[in-house]
Amino acid sequence: MSETVLLLDRIKDLIKRIQVRKKNMSQITAGLPPHPWAIKPLGNAFGAEHNIKTAAGLFAALPDEFILRIFELLGPESILRLGETCKFLCAFSRFEELWKTKFIEWVDDSSIKRRPIRCEGLYSDVLYRPFENAHAPLRHHLNIPPNNQIPRIGQLSAEEFEDKWYDKPFIATEVVNDWPVMQYWNWIDFARKCNGASFTCEAVDLSFNKYFGYMVDQEDESPLYLFDSTFVEKLNLKVGRSPQRDEAYWVPECFGVDYFGVLGAQRPDHRWLIVGPQRSGSTFHKDPNGTSAWNAVVLGSKYWIMFPPISVPPGVFVSKDQSEVTSPISIGDWLRDFHALARDTPDCKEGICSEGEILHVPAGWWHLVMNLEEGIAITQNFVGRRYLSHALGFLKYKPDQVSGFDSDITDPYQLFVSRLEEQHPKELEWALVAIRKKHALRKRKWDEVTKTDSSEKESSEREADSSGKRVEQESAPEGSKRSISDCFRFCFSCGDGSDEEVP
Repeated sequence: MSETVLLLDRIKDLIKRIQVRKKNMSQITAGLPPHPWAIKPLGNAFGAEHNIKTAAGLFAALPDEFILRIFELLGPESILRLGETCKFLCAFSRFEELWKTKFIEWVDDSSIKRRPIRCEGLYSDVLYRPFENAHAPLRHHLNIPPNNQIPRIGQLSAEEFEDKWYDKPFIATEVVNDWPVMQYWNWIDFARKCNGASFTCEAVDLSFNKYFGYMVDQEDESPLYLFDSTFVEKLNLKVGRSPQRDEAYWVPECFGVDYFGVLGAQRPDHRWLIVGPQRSGSTFHKDPNGTSAWNAVVLGSKYWIMFPPISVPPGVFVSKDQSEVTSPISIGDWLRDFHALARDTPDCKEGICSEGEILHVPAGWWHLVMNLEEGIAITQNFVGRRYLSHALGFLKYKPDQVSGFDSDITDPYQLFVSRLEEQHPKELEWALVAIRKKHALRKRKWDEVTKTDSSEKESSEREADSSGKRVEQESAPEGSKRSISDCFRFCFSCGDGSDEEVP
């Protein structure tokens, strides 16, 4: 049987699965099923009469996290051999998250087909929690509180966007539903279009046939996500309205001029094809280089949760210069531990973007996105007029955080400025004036804070001299002193909604 026929058979199986899921919604509203290997959380081990970890020899003395790390260092053959020694290690050798990174070279090898096993008496959070995250009900994401709902609108003009919506998230329902790909990209036709092509799937490149096989069979906590920036070239797609009417899609006119377009071939990666199974997606992040973005769903549906630039989401920790973001390693971890708290946080916005709809992500907004079902989407970053100064400021004052440019471009800011001078001089002048005003405002705020600190210090010294005693800083009344970190916190919020530091 040919590879193409096998692929089509798998697609038909996927379509049946999606249809059944949509019909009874069991995958979204049902409770957590029992673990197929009878693994239970670690807490159940207390008071248990039987624990099979005791039969693991020297491994029994090691924490489960360390044992998993040992397996991660082994090759596929060694993993299988070690797993044959006892049931406890066999469960580790068949751990889905472990094989996600190994399947690439072994996916077609029948030797890794996993036999069903029963592991009564195995208690491990390391093995159970990913299963819990991969099968937890998704019904909470369908019941969004009214105050949290991302606004939904129909048609939208460029003037309305710039006047009212440029700095707000929204879902537009009548902007991209006439794209040709919305009509002819069903799963079968899309697979035929992609047959033979390879795509970037996170850190690896895979043929579409191999990735689709993984997508159908996987039960991972954090499934691999196809996220490819060169899909237009690989699939020979035409972008933009064409007199021959053979275009695949076009950039929505409502977002106005994309000023990053002046960079031409030197523009950093800016558009992506996204394909992924249910529960795949991305944890909290901001879009690169001070850009905004739109995300159009061709097949499936996506759950979004968003926060404005100055509101760091619960469970997310950011370095002072915002160059490093630390959060739970999976979407499931965050949803389990922080979702309820996030919903009660002011300015939290949530929404479900379905087939034929497009979502707008304003520059600087935090967002987490998860597929509620297997899906295909197209996304693009852009720089609109109202955020031109923001993008320029990002390139100028945060060069260490700029990404996506070719290595031979040493100064993206100057490159962007020179191109804008040639093509949009008036808009550039306006943006540079805005940057100077914002910079002056922040510097004035900074000077006020540091001047206050200096005045307080001089006053304390005068009082100490007059009394003949040295005034200790620790004895100052509460609220009469500021630390440097307090000054930085003050400067981060100058009333303009920006999260940039004082340069």
